[in-house]
Amino acid sequence: MVSTRPSADLPGPGEGAGLRWFRSAWRDLAGASPDAAAVGDELLGRWDEEHRRYHTLAHLLHILRAVDTLADHARDPDAVRYAAWFHDAVYEGRPGEDERESALLAERLLTALGVAPGRVREVARLVRMTADHRTEPGDADGAVLRDADLSVLASPPDEYLAYTAAVRAEYRRVPDALFRAGRLRILRKLLLAPHLYATGYGRAHWEERARANIEAEIRRLEAVDRVEPPQL
Repeated sequence: MVSTRPSADLPGPGEGAGLRWFRSAWRDLAGASPDAAAVGDELLGRWDEEHRRYHTLAHLLHILRAVDTLADHARDPDAVRYAAWFHDAVYEGRPGEDERESALLAERLLTALGVAPGRVREVARLVRMTADHRTEPGDADGAVLRDADLSVLASPPDEYLAYTAAVRAEYRRVPDALFRAGRLRILRKLLLAPHLYATGYGRAHWEERARANIEAEIRRLEAVDRVEPPQL
């Protein structure tokens, strides 16, 4: 059987080069101490867990690159980068609980590394925010992390289809009809918002494509519901 787990679009040729890129990015952020390297390796191990299909190293790479694109919009870009590393570090398919545990992990590990308490609190807050992506006016760091996490919605159509397949694979134990109903609720709620993105860059560069992708996915999901016979 062909695996539905996507290979990470890692920089450079091969897995080794990709992991070197991640380790270099983490070292630039957290420093070169043995303790920092150990935390980085723990995070990479978590992101590469076998049960993941969408929330993989490829997703982490996408988020980190998007944060770099949006860094000028952040108050504390490095806090946002830490939050990107930690925001799905715990992932068991439990919405809300995974984010809470990821935030607790960030508090424990970053405190052990000697990161300033104020930045640790900000990182944990940002990680918890990704449970619903709600940001308040003036929350520059939250806006950047939100937009980076949702930037996948603005992918080219073929990449968007791969993303939706990977999300479905992560919820493979959920019956099709139940999954479609839940997914449709999420997508319709997104479209009701005046803006999908909170930064000016996101609205200018990603909004139109993201809405088109979401509308196309809704049509696909609704078409399946129309043709499937009812379960008696």
